[in-house]
Amino acid sequence: MTIVHFDAAFDRQDFRSASGLIAWNEEGEMLATQAVTHSNIANPFIAEAYAGLKAIKLGIRLGVNKIEVMGDSKTVIKKCQSTNIDKSVIGAIIRDIQIHRNSFQEIEFIFIPKAKNIYAHTIAKEALRRRECFYLEKGAPEMVRRAVGNL
Repeated sequence: MTIVHFDAAFDRQDFRSASGLIAWNEEGEMLATQAVTHSNIANPFIAEAYAGLKAIKLGIRLGVNKIEVMGDSKTVIKKCQSTNIDKSVIGAIIRDIQIHRNSFQEIEFIFIPKAKNIYAHTIAKEALRRRECFYLEKGAPEMVRRAVGNL
């Protein structure tokens, strides 16, 4: 089972966001970290939904069959767990997530408190601040290791 944590950082002034992602295997070994920046994002709710979609796409990129997607947005996690058509402002993003569910033998969406999502949060925050995207297998960029302290 692969675990992917996701979070988003949002800039209200410039309507930008960044998705922070970190993937672990069952033994707790880091498989990958990723940051993706987005423009023209209207609100933090949309930013979190995009981060959830990027988490799914990271699992696909890693070629895993079983995945747990964890995030600290109760609303996004709840909508991802549902199979109902979502008519909210993030409905199109949720539909994309639901379509990509078929890429996995097993998939679970799990809510976690912010305190347990510090790595993904730090990745998102640093990517937004630096306006940088990255993808790194088996590690985290120095900026993230310094910010978190023990990665």
